[in-house]
Amino acid sequence: MKKHLPNAITCLNLFSGCLALTQIFSSDGNLVYASYFVVLAAVFDFFDGLLARALHVSSPIGKDLDSLADVVSFGVVPGAMLYKLLQGGLDQTDVPAYLAYAGFIVTIFSALRLAKFNNDTRQSDSFIGLPTPACTLVVASLPLILHHDSFGLTSTILNPWLLLALAVVLSGLLVAELPLFALKFKNLRWQDNSVRFIFLLLSLCLLIGLGVAAIPLIILLYVLLSLVRPAKA
Repeated sequence: MKKHLPNAITCLNLFSGCLALTQIFSSDGNLVYASYFVVLAAVFDFFDGLLARALHVSSPIGKDLDSLADVVSFGVVPGAMLYKLLQGGLDQTDVPAYLAYAGFIVTIFSALRLAKFNNDTRQSDSFIGLPTPACTLVVASLPLILHHDSFGLTSTILNPWLLLALAVVLSGLLVAELPLFALKFKNLRWQDNSVRFIFLLLSLCLLIGLGVAAIPLIILLYVLLSLVRPAKA
């Protein structure tokens, strides 16, 4: 029975992604609720792997199911979210409306990244390229920042050229040969986990100071710290 528990949590990740999609394409297009479901999907995605390691269970089916769930929650969802955001931004300009479909570039590269991960033996203890949940959290933070905009960022975030640039940059990072550390603690010794502790501490400070507006900065911090220190650290 215990070997099916991680897969059950993976299915909750997938279900959360489906709920996010229903919010994105609802009549009122509630991207804020969609972002909350994305966060929930990310929580389930974290705990399915954690539980599998704790129970010492794994299987090819579990690995494939995890990728299939991720391609929805962290591939289709961020692409659809960028599509909707681009639609809103392009409505205020003379730029052709069909450019909104460029948001789905992230979906395509997320699928490529997940396929690459499944066949890359180098990524057992670290990552090569930006993980899809991290990419999706950047996108999902945008509606939350717009909803709680205490810094006057609305016009900047809805700038279609900025959104298009974000889609291209995130897509490149997903498949880049960029070594990134994983938040997997084999022990709690500082010398073995210094980069992880520093990242968590700085992330907490950013969240306290900036709220949801800190999320893109936290992902940027994650990439920068990985460049400063090898991913295996």
